[in-house]
Amino acid sequence: MESAYKYIYGPVFSWRLGISLGIDLLSQEEKICNFDCVYCQLGPTKNYTVNRKIYVPVKEVIEELEKLPATKIDYITFSGRGEPTLAGNLGDCIKAIKAIRKEKAAVLTNSALMDQGEVRKDLALADFVIAKLDVCSPESLREVNRPSEKTKFSSILEGIKEFKNSYAGKFALQIMFIDSNRDNIAKLIYLVNYIKPDEVQINTPLRPAKIRPLSEEDIVRIKDYFRRVCSGVNVISVYDERMQKEVLAISDEDTLKRRGKGDKNGILSN
Repeated sequence: MESAYKYIYGPVFSWRLGISLGIDLLSQEEKICNFDCVYCQLGPTKNYTVNRKIYVPVKEVIEELEKLPATKIDYITFSGRGEPTLAGNLGDCIKAIKAIRKEKAAVLTNSALMDQGEVRKDLALADFVIAKLDVCSPESLREVNRPSEKTKFSSILEGIKEFKNSYAGKFALQIMFIDSNRDNIAKLIYLVNYIKPDEVQINTPLRPAKIRPLSEEDIVRIKDYFRRVCSGVNVISVYDERMQKEVLAISDEDTLKRRGKGDKNGILSN
């Protein structure tokens, strides 16, 4: 039977957000992104773009939310099959959802468009913004995140910093550690102290990908290092002990297509 939901998915249990209901404002057969990260569980980027446009009408997202059965949700999270800030109506959708739902809104972004004022304006409407920063130089950006040619490391860094300086909500940096950037810890810590996020999320690719994750022992060591030298910043990791909850998803198949096939515990998480 065809799913009643095309643009919302989950809820899933998230190690960062609790019970998270996903919103996919791109919702195409292939992911739409300005990065082609070596660890992406969605596979290679075939549809590179840096241009924002409307892929999914806000009205249709709201219609699906209005059909959602009563269920416990901590965050309504903009993520899905690509980079959510590429949706030109991201801000309008956040405002429309907040008008009818009591849950907080979160956005997971790769940070590549945060140098644009309109993107920062849209993100500022969310209660929690989680921005990717895996790298510390143009060279490592090309190696790990493999962005479009128009994307510059300096623009990403200054866009993140400018957003953080004016943002009233909770702001986190997510760092995905793999073998090729594990030796950049000191440089990444320098950038964390420059940006001053509320939280640092130490991640490694536990979902099926071509890149192997770092071990739990390695991630714990990295987390402890960040905690020692990043004053006033909360530091968490994907391997942290956490209470995993049974969550009834509205569409398991759509959840799998949008978020991969689960982590080491079989738990689907943002």
